[in-house]
Amino acid sequence: MEDLHFASVRELRQKLDAGEVSSVELVQALEQRILAVNDRLNAYLSRDLEDALKQAEAADARLAAGERGPLLGIPVALKDLLNVKGQSCGCASKILEGYSSPYDAGAVEKLREAGAVLFGRCNMDEFAMGGSTENSAYGPSYNPWNLEHVPGGSSGGSAAAVSAGAAWLSLGSDTGGSVRQPASFCGCVGLKPSYGRISRYGLTAFASSFDQIGIFSRSVADAADSLGVIAGYDPRDSSSAEESVPDYAAALGESLAGMKIGVAEEFFAEGVDPEVSASVRAAIDACVELGAEVVPVSFPHLEYAVSIYYILAPAEASANLARFDGIRYGNRVEAEDPVSLMRQTRDAHFGDEVKRRILLGTYVLSSGYYDAYYLKAQKARALLAKDFEDVFSKCDVLATPVSPSTAFAVGKESKDPLNLYLADIFTIPANLSGACGISVPCGFSEDGLPIGVQFLGPAFGEEQILKVGHAYEQAHPQTLRPTL
Repeated sequence: MEDLHFASVRELRQKLDAGEVSSVELVQALEQRILAVNDRLNAYLSRDLEDALKQAEAADARLAAGERGPLLGIPVALKDLLNVKGQSCGCASKILEGYSSPYDAGAVEKLREAGAVLFGRCNMDEFAMGGSTENSAYGPSYNPWNLEHVPGGSSGGSAAAVSAGAAWLSLGSDTGGSVRQPASFCGCVGLKPSYGRISRYGLTAFASSFDQIGIFSRSVADAADSLGVIAGYDPRDSSSAEESVPDYAAALGESLAGMKIGVAEEFFAEGVDPEVSASVRAAIDACVELGAEVVPVSFPHLEYAVSIYYILAPAEASANLARFDGIRYGNRVEAEDPVSLMRQTRDAHFGDEVKRRILLGTYVLSSGYYDAYYLKAQKARALLAKDFEDVFSKCDVLATPVSPSTAFAVGKESKDPLNLYLADIFTIPANLSGACGISVPCGFSEDGLPIGVQFLGPAFGEEQILKVGHAYEQAHPQTLRPTL
């Protein structure tokens, strides 16, 4: 059974199509694995086994009728900010405790159509604000490789579940690296598609011009297959791109001959853990052995990425979270007047990090500071986007570390938010520019913590990053598993 828990979706697909296992049996096996490990991981906040078994029975009926598809009968876990009709969608926040969604998100609709089994709500930083999953109102999640370390964030529960064999596939969201960074910390694959590639309809917003649904999987091929299912235009999302959806799996297995991989020394500057730097450079060398060519490139405005993000993202968050006031949306604390009600409601139901970002965002949008901070940050964002244009005119894919370090110990960075913010420097640029990116496991530190290499591509260049990620993964497969 352990081999089944750590199988890829493609391996499960073969077993389902051959009748060697049923979707119902997969759900039952998954539930047993979750019961065995979740007390230590806190990766799942809730599950509805009865509903999942009904979905699985329907999938088995479709399989028996001869239907086939990449995700038909496959259980999929969801970060607790994607709306699923009839399920809770609490964003790991007390203010939405008890809320039940009346509709399905766009990506969830596509999963249902494909016959996937929606099973489990994964822990996260409250409203996706954080990089460690320590900001959840329901306690932190833990890294399967070392339970004294964080799994990353904000999609830490989703990454921990996949890494621990407690999910085969999971959806998260990536606003500044919240899929790629936890994937790197937990030793699984994390795909952040281009902005607009997957509908954001039904994704609870943190920062609307940054947010993108992403995929956690055990292999690059699984990520490619899943992206093909949930990508596509949605008229209900004003930022959804009217771009055709390629056959992402078709390019997997192609040679890297002729591919140009950009390497910018700004991503290997002082402050990057030597073990991280060495592992990522070794991954780049491995791609060269597979036929790729390294091209030196430069990111002159990279040093401003964190400053730009932590002005613009909190500004958007302050607007998006204004509706959670105890009157329009969310649980409330009763008071004598509306102003006191809103103040006491937010003070009681929002965590410190959410309050911090709302205050920061409101400040930079306020009269007298808008031009000094917000407007300048928007102009600087344009400069960083221009850096990406220049880089991708010289190369097909950019290779970088995902994070300057491996997963840090629980509690180490939570008392100093600035250090935690600075750790996002290598993932934030893709969200600022709308580029796509993927984290692929590329090694371990001496103390046994995973390290990931990040491949970035231009907007709607997912085929390229999947191609190089898959080629590297096939040549250097990760065979170690966390021992839980």
